[in-house]
Amino acid sequence: MQQYVVGEGAVNRWRRRILQGAGAAALAGLAPARVLAAVQGAQPILRGTEFDLEIGPTPVNFTGSDQIATAVNGQVPAPILYWREGDTVTLRVTNRLAATSSIHWHGILVPAEMDGVPRISFAGIPPGQTFVYRFTVKQSGTYWYHSHSDFQEQSGLYGAIVIEPKNGERVKADREYVVMLSDWVDGDPAKVFSKLKKMSDFFNTNQPTVGQFLSDVRQNGLAAAVDKRKMWNRMRMLPTDFSDVTASRNLGVSMAYLINGAPTDKNWTALFRPGEKVRLRFINGAATTIFDVRIPGLKMTVISADGQDVEPVAVDEFRISVAETYDVLVEPSMDQAYTIFAQSIGRSGFVRATLAPRSGMSAPVPEMDPPQWLAMQDMMGAMSMPGMGGMDMGQMQGKGDMQGMSQMQGMGQMSGMDHGAAVSGQGKEARPQHDMQAMDGMKNMQGMSHGTMNGGQMQMPMQHGGHGDAGAMPMAQGTSPKVTHARTEYGPGVDMHVDMPRTNLDDPGVNLRNNGRRVLTYADLRTIGGPIDDRAPTRDIELHLTGNMDRFMWSFDGQKFSESKPIHFRQGERLRIVLVNDTMMNHPIHLHGMWSELESPSGEFLVRKHTINVQPAQRITYRVTADAPGHWAYHCHLLYHMEAGMFREVVVS
Repeated sequence: MQQYVVGEGAVNRWRRRILQGAGAAALAGLAPARVLAAVQGAQPILRGTEFDLEIGPTPVNFTGSDQIATAVNGQVPAPILYWREGDTVTLRVTNRLAATSSIHWHGILVPAEMDGVPRISFAGIPPGQTFVYRFTVKQSGTYWYHSHSDFQEQSGLYGAIVIEPKNGERVKADREYVVMLSDWVDGDPAKVFSKLKKMSDFFNTNQPTVGQFLSDVRQNGLAAAVDKRKMWNRMRMLPTDFSDVTASRNLGVSMAYLINGAPTDKNWTALFRPGEKVRLRFINGAATTIFDVRIPGLKMTVISADGQDVEPVAVDEFRISVAETYDVLVEPSMDQAYTIFAQSIGRSGFVRATLAPRSGMSAPVPEMDPPQWLAMQDMMGAMSMPGMGGMDMGQMQGKGDMQGMSQMQGMGQMSGMDHGAAVSGQGKEARPQHDMQAMDGMKNMQGMSHGTMNGGQMQMPMQHGGHGDAGAMPMAQGTSPKVTHARTEYGPGVDMHVDMPRTNLDDPGVNLRNNGRRVLTYADLRTIGGPIDDRAPTRDIELHLTGNMDRFMWSFDGQKFSESKPIHFRQGERLRIVLVNDTMMNHPIHLHGMWSELESPSGEFLVRKHTINVQPAQRITYRVTADAPGHWAYHCHLLYHMEAGMFREVVVS
């Protein structure tokens, strides 16, 4: 179904009809199926400078079960907003829910009081009240908006924003479409969160099996197969822990993946004429799912990342983490249909749409790729071993099933990872030796302990939480960066520390390595025009992404939001953020109000983004210009991680 433009008066009449008529009937359980399909299938586009948006309950059925979504103008996803760079827009947002709500304009540079984060930048929108957002649009590109209240984003409150450049698009296309990826769970997302807190792998249906064990025995021998499982058992982690919630029906909880609000069987379709250039604006508006996207039979040329134009990169596939956006250009020359295929990072499910010259056409849907196990680089980052010259584990491709772990017996003094807790909450720097006897075949590995850490008082050369001075300088390629763990990282909320993180940005990530396709990586991206600020950073702030996966506890530097103090930026300063992922999950990190300018491992500017995905055991750095006074949110954009505590407040003053 093509997108279409609806005038504001028509939208108001349509909204009242949906909410007062069919919508009200659906709330009573009486809505006919054709009404539900009509509500889900359309993609209204609102243009102009004045907008009326109404947040309220709307009936949906994505999984075969009638549910109530949190929608905007009766729509899931919310209407696509088209703005023009340089205009001042006014958005009157009315809350028809029984709870406080909000809208955050993701990636949009706005005054702090317009950012839409309750208890950080404003009080929220109480039930029955209207809040007026008003700001000047300072940028162009593909962005999105969503609720920042409780779990409303998971319940359907998200939509696309397209901002037209005042001087026209750099890359011309014959037509364009928004392709909004998302995930949906039936029922109350708060109950999903409660299940995760009780059992973090509640939704993981891809757990090690007897068949896999027997296969490992045949390939590597009984001892190696047993050692492999002993290691994971002692870590209390799963080698397939990619997503918090997966597309499955687990004990009554159903989940679906959607494209523009349509599940696979609805087959949302974008039309083209052979020979046309088609711009697809991909947005990951999911609450918890990272997607891998490809269009079999078509090359995709990436021309924009997070709304910012980049040097064109031709790829077969790209990973789009939660909250990221990518614009791609495709040029279908044949009079045939093509499948837009988006599979989840954990390969638990997929959603497809169709690019076709005529409505009603479809193309073959590929099989999902088989899931791998987390690899050594996802556990240990970069290893420094005698005779290995500071080898980055990103080079050890093809070991996704952890076969390499069982082959490394007898290699002593490997630095890289430490699992466990420190007694008395003491800090670290002079790392004590750990008892690694439990790790059969991997003895004497510094920094990879799964037991209780003992030792005396340790030095902390850099404070965390925004008070560290420069000290985490860019690293030459192939060297292992020095990291500093805060005292707060030692306790029951942190089960892993990476002492030698990897810095490789050319790794496509688990389940994409060596798949025979050309996969986009951050190392491929170059923002056109260079950085927004040529000044070198004068201060570094190192933060660690931490958690206890077994207990579903998530944090920065071992402190959940309720325990933390704000991070302070000095207004006007140029600083470097250093993020070290001490966990075995991906974390898309979003800084509100300011751009994040990603650096290469050696410190060169690469790409300007609003959301940066940090892979397991990876260290990344990016520059920030603190040009936005006020209070800002800074968090992991996996909704359940944010709710569990991976959230900080940034104060620019």
